[in-house]
Amino acid sequence: MTELQLAEAMGVTPGRVSQDRTLCARRFMMETGNSGFSEAGMRRLREVLARHVDSGKIPGLVALVGRGGETHVEAIGTLRHDGGAPMRRDTIFRMASTSKPVTMAAAMVLLDECRLRLDDPVDEWLPELADRQVLKRVDGPLDDTVPARRPITVRDLLTSTFGLGVDLTLMGSPIMAAVLERANYSGGTGPAPEPDEWMRRLGELPLSYQPGERWQYELSHDVLAVLVARVTGQSFEKFLRDRVFDPLGMTDTAFHVPADKIDRLPPSYAPDPQTGEFHVWDEAASGRYSQPPAFQHGGGGLVSTVDDYHAYFRMLLNGGMHGSERILSRPAVQLMTTNRLTPEQNAARNALATNNVHISFGQGQQGGWGFGMAVRTYRGDYAPIGQFGWDGGTGTTAYADPANRLTGILLTQVGLSIPDPARLIHDFWTTAYQAIDA
Repeated sequence: MTELQLAEAMGVTPGRVSQDRTLCARRFMMETGNSGFSEAGMRRLREVLARHVDSGKIPGLVALVGRGGETHVEAIGTLRHDGGAPMRRDTIFRMASTSKPVTMAAAMVLLDECRLRLDDPVDEWLPELADRQVLKRVDGPLDDTVPARRPITVRDLLTSTFGLGVDLTLMGSPIMAAVLERANYSGGTGPAPEPDEWMRRLGELPLSYQPGERWQYELSHDVLAVLVARVTGQSFEKFLRDRVFDPLGMTDTAFHVPADKIDRLPPSYAPDPQTGEFHVWDEAASGRYSQPPAFQHGGGGLVSTVDDYHAYFRMLLNGGMHGSERILSRPAVQLMTTNRLTPEQNAARNALATNNVHISFGQGQQGGWGFGMAVRTYRGDYAPIGQFGWDGGTGTTAYADPANRLTGILLTQVGLSIPDPARLIHDFWTTAYQAIDA
């Protein structure tokens, strides 16, 4: 399997440019309040980001770091690999799996309102997942099963342990072939069907593991999208917009880009893993994000901007508050942003990270998983214990750090079919932490 196929199988939707292309940069410095970063540190951050664009392997990027009352934004390069319009602060990007920490908020609102409970079986709302059968052997035939020991619960979905998912340790097995064929529509497999049909197809599959036994990637977030819609009687996007996006002023966050904003969406590239040649994975005006999707993909379907994501992660750092308005309760934020996995459940996350180093670049090797995001439980690089967030296969990253009151978002249009976007993300975080002015 190629690196591009690996990235797509993970639910992280992917992406040489002439050396003499003009570098376009705009800087927005120190919007408000007290100093959070050193001048020398911000200069180094800008130089490191520009170096990646100058290399010709990253056409453009938009990066934001925020701390205390200071927000610093860099927009460098161009929308297309062959030049054209410059990157801007309001450029819209396909967030891929960086959608997960944001879409999780819908379920947390329902927990806060007691419309869902952590240990409720989901059978009432998701009958397709009732009376599950579980494979006797994870690599065995799909009809060699035993009954599930218990129902799937809301908690299982929130922690990505409900029994099915994209699991790189099972590649080539009958169950992973079936999952990729029937339920994983986040890569190059074409559009998803309507939610009810998607759930029907998912419900025909046995579980690969008993409910609650093992963390597996991707699918639980899409099941949660269906669950939220059925509990609320609204589309997943409408509920998110009413309860999260609009209150936070996230006006550019959605599951597609309307026609009056499509010029702000760059193409998404999936460079050839062997040659580095740029290939368009998704165009803007004619692409998959130019129209509302049939299935609002909670695991990786959002488009957004650095400022919208900054508003969301700053709300989490503030314990659920945005100004004087409460979006989530403090306990809900704490549940989301602290480790919820046992060592046994977390084994698959460690395997995913260590076996795909150029995709994970250490992020999955330094801790656990909360609800919808990674959580650092030990210090293995420049980021401290407690940092939370996630990354996306289209070249996106968004994390917050309670200890330093730091938020960081970096968005590109180059997918992880090659190592270069991951190296850029690594260097962004290394220099962002050096820039902190204590």
